[in-house]
Amino acid sequence: MLGLDPGTEMVILFFVLLALRVPVAFSLGLASLYAMWQIGFGLDLVGDLLASGIAKFSLLAIPFFILAGALMGTVGIAERMIRFFRVLVGALPGGMGVVGTVVCLFWGAVSGSGPASVAAIGPLIIRGMEEDGYPKPFAAALVCTGAALSIVIPPSIGLVIYGVIADTSIAQLFIAAIVPGLVMGVLMILTLPFAGKARHAKALAASGRGLSALSPDPYAGLSYPERLGRAFVDAFWGLLTPVVILGGIYAGIFTPTEAAVVATVYALLVGLVIYRSLTVATLYSALVEASASSAVVMLVVTFASLFGWVVTVDDLVGKYSGALLSMSGNEWVILAVIMLVVLVAGMFMDAITIMFIALPIFMPVVHQLGWDPVWFGVALMVNLAIGLFTPPVGINLFVAANITRLSLEKIAVGAIPFLITSLIGLAIIAAFPELSHALLALMK
Repeated sequence: MLGLDPGTEMVILFFVLLALRVPVAFSLGLASLYAMWQIGFGLDLVGDLLASGIAKFSLLAIPFFILAGALMGTVGIAERMIRFFRVLVGALPGGMGVVGTVVCLFWGAVSGSGPASVAAIGPLIIRGMEEDGYPKPFAAALVCTGAALSIVIPPSIGLVIYGVIADTSIAQLFIAAIVPGLVMGVLMILTLPFAGKARHAKALAASGRGLSALSPDPYAGLSYPERLGRAFVDAFWGLLTPVVILGGIYAGIFTPTEAAVVATVYALLVGLVIYRSLTVATLYSALVEASASSAVVMLVVTFASLFGWVVTVDDLVGKYSGALLSMSGNEWVILAVIMLVVLVAGMFMDAITIMFIALPIFMPVVHQLGWDPVWFGVALMVNLAIGLFTPPVGINLFVAANITRLSLEKIAVGAIPFLITSLIGLAIIAAFPELSHALLALMK
């Protein structure tokens, strides 16, 4: 096509197809098929390669974590959780902004999926922040940013995929991501004073569009200890979810993949037996939502594995990783280049696609320089999380625009303060591997 090697032509064709608005999965598949034809491989290999690329036990965690998150959103866990944190920290400076940040971080330990988190908790948090005086675009941006950390806070679908590609312990990745995730949450809270808080809380309350219209406070008139106790009891089973999932993994009771099934069964039991809010209709809705989300993710994973196979066979890994290593003798310069490449790629592609394309090239560099693949995976995941709320492809922005009826551009402008603090957080986590090693060292 261009007189280049087939692998490089494949990469160029992939970006051309993306520019033509061809869906990511099909762009990957068509570009891979072209490269295989150019190299001279028979297309009869395609079926076996697709099957082997998707037939990994660890990947089973993806649909089950998505289903668990959908179930927990439909059975009322999200609303109870928001009420509890509103009582607990809602009186702090920042009000519902702090509540929204804390809920987003906590929900990340339930869902594992950024877009799913926006859909599940976004409407309640955004309306509550509006009542508290925050501009709606800023509130939507906070949810987009906090939900993006779902791929950092364990259990994370992104970390599962990274562990599979990089052949790294998923359990260690989960443990290592906790402190960096909390660091990012603290930086989000520090961003709240820059919101330019609007002065329309009274107007919203008068119009009946505040949180009280959405969900009346069942604890009105009680003292703070009574309100907190009642809210804790109501939210207890939801708050216990991360303890069950992460505690079981760290205690060695089940693997991260098995934890996804446990989370799904737990959500079913809470909705059916405890809250008694799970009906045939809500179960069907959760299954449809989870099936659609899982299908999109797994289709990308399937064709990305074929793309990655061509990258390996055509030795793009050796060419590009060698080029990276030859750029500078300073490993911090190489790390900065890698993070910049991922950051720019995150503006145009989803996290899963980036990992399947870039990791086969980056991991030899990681091993050559003696970097810890667990720390690198956490830093990479924070970088990819930023891409979830960065236009033009930031999927969280699209979901938030859908639920708020705001334009994507308005939400993107509201996200600028969070983008700045997130980049600061990325620099901190990349520069201080000790943050990722902290809990791992304690557990040894």
